[in-house]
Amino acid sequence: MCGIVGAIAERNVVEILIEGLKRLEYRGYDSAGVALLDADGQLTRTRRIGKVKELADALHQYPVKGSTGIAHTRWATHGGVTEANAHPHFSSERIAVVHNGIIENYQQLRQELTAKGYGFTSDTDTETIAHQVHWEIDQCKDLLTAVQRAVAKFHGAYGTVIIDKNDPQRMIVARSGSPLVIGLGIGENFIASDQMALLPVTRRFMYLEEGDVAEITRTSITVYNDQGEQVERAVNESDIEHDAGDKAGYRHYMLKEIHEQPNVVRNTLLGRLNETGISPNIFGQDADALLATIKHVQIIACGTSYHSGMTARYWLEQYANVSCNVEIASEFRYRKSFVHPNSLIVTISQSGETADTLAALRLAKEQGYAASLTICNVPGSSLVRESDLAFMTLAGAEIGVASTKAFTTQLTGLLMLTLALGQHNGMSQADHQHIVKALHSLPAKLEETLELTKGIKELAEEFADKQHSLFLGRGDQYPIAMEGALKLKEISYIHAEAYASGELKHGPLALIDEEMPVIVVAPNNELLEKLKSNVEEVRARGGIMYVFADKQANFKSDKTMRVINVPHCDAAIAPIIYTIPLQLLSYYVAIIKGTDVDQPRNLAKSVTVE
Repeated sequence: MCGIVGAIAERNVVEILIEGLKRLEYRGYDSAGVALLDADGQLTRTRRIGKVKELADALHQYPVKGSTGIAHTRWATHGGVTEANAHPHFSSERIAVVHNGIIENYQQLRQELTAKGYGFTSDTDTETIAHQVHWEIDQCKDLLTAVQRAVAKFHGAYGTVIIDKNDPQRMIVARSGSPLVIGLGIGENFIASDQMALLPVTRRFMYLEEGDVAEITRTSITVYNDQGEQVERAVNESDIEHDAGDKAGYRHYMLKEIHEQPNVVRNTLLGRLNETGISPNIFGQDADALLATIKHVQIIACGTSYHSGMTARYWLEQYANVSCNVEIASEFRYRKSFVHPNSLIVTISQSGETADTLAALRLAKEQGYAASLTICNVPGSSLVRESDLAFMTLAGAEIGVASTKAFTTQLTGLLMLTLALGQHNGMSQADHQHIVKALHSLPAKLEETLELTKGIKELAEEFADKQHSLFLGRGDQYPIAMEGALKLKEISYIHAEAYASGELKHGPLALIDEEMPVIVVAPNNELLEKLKSNVEEVRARGGIMYVFADKQANFKSDKTMRVINVPHCDAAIAPIIYTIPLQLLSYYVAIIKGTDVDQPRNLAKSVTVE
């Protein structure tokens, strides 16, 4: 969600902070700000509502310099979108704080601090951090000790960076629930909520663990765990090649990422899939021996990742003969659930920092699951570090808020997990061979499917005045219909719902009229004839159909039905293939609607708060 960047150096760090914020714009935000310790030892602050460009323009008009600074993009939680609520927050013009997360007991702390004489200028929970640290430093006279004492009083999630005007040679950072990464330079060091922000200045990163507090100077980094003990954290070299500022000639990141899917799926398969099956231990060290014991899979995820898990349930039960439950992470973590014997907990997340999914994993590890596996796109993220096994999707940095290539690479990984579990649970040789063959064909089939762009772009024009839509699918295409509806909602703001098409008679038919477009995914599988009956139910009630159908499914366009022929593909990979036209439809409808495709309103890329 919100973005944090900090730097301590000999040089002026303003441009580093602003560039870092620009690279975090994909996360979603409504205001931005920067605080600097200038050459005169004064603490200065500039904040603006709106985009980072507004902040950059203000700093150009009223230049400031400083070698120690912190910056932030805020997503409003406590208090509205105002300059007073934007970060950084000050206490007594001495302490400056930026913060991601939510301090759940901030009202109690606010009352206590008000009684001690502190005045509040914002409606945020974050301002309590600044005042609490200031109170503690008055008692102990040391910034590090003050932060350690302060965070012990906070309930909730936080990733926070604190600087002190009277102690300009260091920053103190603290992490609980909300991720922070330290970037290591030469004679300078950095902090951010995402390594993407720091790629222009370093490739060496240290990830803070839960409960860590760190002291950062120009030449040193000292980390303390939640017991106050000094600890070592590994330094990792990043090999990310993506430049967050490069759309490669595409109008939007989302369109670029849609077209990257054949290549990133190819990368995801490379070295993991051979001619006869999957390579050994692609899910982690000694993974094959562990997976041989698994008889049940529990998948937990949110949003798009939840839809990939729902699709995997069909694969795991149909092909691998393994029972599977799928649950939204925010539901799983707040109910008592039954743990099956020999169960694998699988978390799915693009960022690896999704707050509800991470909390659900921690809960599951206390409940007696045999092992945990995460399917993730970000090496070194919290889910990767805290899971027994990990499968990296290799999608590359995904900037568009509406997930595209992360979804298809998640599905690719889950189909390989199906192979891995199936070989220990009686998967037929015929199923094994045809899934392997289908996976080998997948990148080329995705390229072929992208050739539908022109027809889908023309079809999208018919949605210009639509306010509602219905998506239908059967079997493993039902979650794909759900994903298509989510994409249309996210970026075009058209209300969209998805149903298993067999449910039409149980309510949704009441919605059908000439103003309700109905989008159908129709591969040529064993449920095709059932689906055709559902289509006729809609047509009989005056509905307008948009059918994405296998070339061999024999759907014909007429005045009540527009048919887009999708390349024929094996049933095993059909959910991945049929995702593409739905992504393209959503994108081109959003263009017609004139919405902000890459940064849709009210949404954030990485949801790191509950």
